[in-house]
Amino acid sequence: MLGGVFAGLITPNLFNNIYEYPMLIAAALLVLPGTFAGSPRHFLREVWPGLMATALVVVLRLLDVRLPLDALKPFQVLLVALAGVMVFYVKRPARFFGLVVFAFVLTALYQPGVTVIERARSFFGVHKVVETADGKYRLLYHGTTIHGAERINEAGSQQPEPLTYYYFGGPLSETVEAARGAQGGLSQVAVVGLGTGSLACHQRDGEHWTFFEIDPEVVRIARDDRNFHFLSACGPTDEIVLGDARLTLAASSGRYDLIVLDAFSSDAVPVHLLTREALHGYLARLGPHGVIVFHVSNRHMELASVVAAVGAAEGLVAYFKQDASANDFHNDYRANSEVVAMARAVTDLGDLPSRPGWRRIELKIAAWTDDYSDILRSILRKEFGE
Repeated sequence: MLGGVFAGLITPNLFNNIYEYPMLIAAALLVLPGTFAGSPRHFLREVWPGLMATALVVVLRLLDVRLPLDALKPFQVLLVALAGVMVFYVKRPARFFGLVVFAFVLTALYQPGVTVIERARSFFGVHKVVETADGKYRLLYHGTTIHGAERINEAGSQQPEPLTYYYFGGPLSETVEAARGAQGGLSQVAVVGLGTGSLACHQRDGEHWTFFEIDPEVVRIARDDRNFHFLSACGPTDEIVLGDARLTLAASSGRYDLIVLDAFSSDAVPVHLLTREALHGYLARLGPHGVIVFHVSNRHMELASVVAAVGAAEGLVAYFKQDASANDFHNDYRANSEVVAMARAVTDLGDLPSRPGWRRIELKIAAWTDDYSDILRSILRKEFGE
């Protein structure tokens, strides 16, 4: 009971990372039989190599010693070697405990290629603002997923360049341009999912963009000029609405020419934003010739056909593009994306259907609803194809 209270109620408010798991593992090792066999001096003699190595790592981190990306493979070799050494000490629990502490601290403080600038924890997970070892880029992580990047030497410039999935010329950029061209300009735009605020730099003068974000920590990080400059440079007056976007978007009074849903790239996909009932709510807020865009890039799930099926159930046409032009991520931090654009009529998509790489999706699965979804088949399609 005490462990549950500590992990579930105390640590989210006490720590800025998920430290309770390694702490509890280390604590469990201390109750192994024989850990404190012998004198206190014997215990210290056994544990000191691991703790001294831990202290050295902490000192190096305090001195801001960084590991370049080239150090990734040697670092991985070191971790494998450390695991091999630990195997030889499983029958000496105090020595094993010291090595485990060293391993946890080493992997927590060092990730070759990046340095943690800020870490914040909320109900929705751990967010990290990191700087690349060469000092050229700053990135936002949610767990292991990157949610935006900015070139640091552009910080403070009039308009920083969107990177990752949002780079100019990418599929998301194309949908904004096509919707703008088809309607002769955009008046109101809604974006679900804020990230670093990269999409704000796709707006033009006279357009009013509103961001819908569920996590207040993401809003704080994106608005902080010490982290990123997309909002301050490109959308200083943009409205940010906190809360579950399915509810807040439906409750908004606006009629949007373009709705962008960018909430599906992490490991935990909000399925309730992908159902037919959810889409019905979006359509209630969409202008008569508006466009809805789903950014469906995901490492584990194939979501394009899900979105297309839901759109077809509501009488929409859907076009899909899987980007393949961004192939040098660690040098320019541009990422390939998968995007579905939907509208009530093909003409509402402007010239998007005729652009290279865009194709109409053939319906092959049942539409997801609030009462039905098929996560397993989505995972299998991603792994093995249709």
